[in-house]
Amino acid sequence: MTAWTLSGFGDEIDPEPAVQLAVLGALGARHIEVRSAWGTNVVELGDAQLDALAEAVDARGMAVSAVASPVGKVDVTTEDGGELDRLRAAVAAAHRLGSRYVRIFSFYRPAGVAPAEIRAAVLARMRAFAALAEDSGVVLLHENEKDIYGDVPQRVADLVEAVDSPALRVAWDNANFVQVGVRPYDDGYALLRPHLEYLQVKDAIAATAEVVPAGHGDGQLLRTLTALRDDGYAGFASLEPHLASQHELGGFSGPAEFGRAARAFVNLTASIGVHLR
Repeated sequence: MTAWTLSGFGDEIDPEPAVQLAVLGALGARHIEVRSAWGTNVVELGDAQLDALAEAVDARGMAVSAVASPVGKVDVTTEDGGELDRLRAAVAAAHRLGSRYVRIFSFYRPAGVAPAEIRAAVLARMRAFAALAEDSGVVLLHENEKDIYGDVPQRVADLVEAVDSPALRVAWDNANFVQVGVRPYDDGYALLRPHLEYLQVKDAIAATAEVVPAGHGDGQLLRTLTALRDDGYAGFASLEPHLASQHELGGFSGPAEFGRAARAFVNLTASIGVHLR
């Protein structure tokens, strides 16, 4: 039987790590994706906070699947090198929390500026990010996000292939593709599958951009999951439901809605014979 490793964004559940871990554990997950704790973004957590978080995760017998940093969620035309410092902080957090993955983004652009106009600036920064990751022994996961350079499959592929580093891979998000007018499986799967290393789980309705549980929207989740199963995918599946609210730096669901999202995903994976561990 095909088995994937279930994880989830803890701060979608509650600001307190103890609650995050308890809910994830109750849903059968043994991993957590860390974006923030105690209301503080992961790149801003101090050493003592990281130590406390690592101890809480370990005490639960769990582990960290990825550090979900906000690196690259700024306007590339005004970025002055500070994102490299934030990436160093994210890498340090990943080392302390025992994860090899750090999520990043590929920069916003000003209104009226075409993606082609920022390509050179984005690639220069992403090459610097990848070099740091290679030196640090971590893998960067680029998430496709609305309004960044890598928001559609063609530009995600361009970015990863141009940088050409084993330390830069793809975190696939069906809902985010829907929100930029992409049919995820039809328009992007074959192009990005060679680079895909991590699955973020949410769905969305094309007409309204509303985020909904997996399988309830237009994100072609069932086709995507079936193809991943058939291709031998054996990595993480991380729940990021965004069912109560969403904003530039993330979203929130609360324990009940997070549980609803988890059950929807479990139903999909069970229907195609994928076991979540």
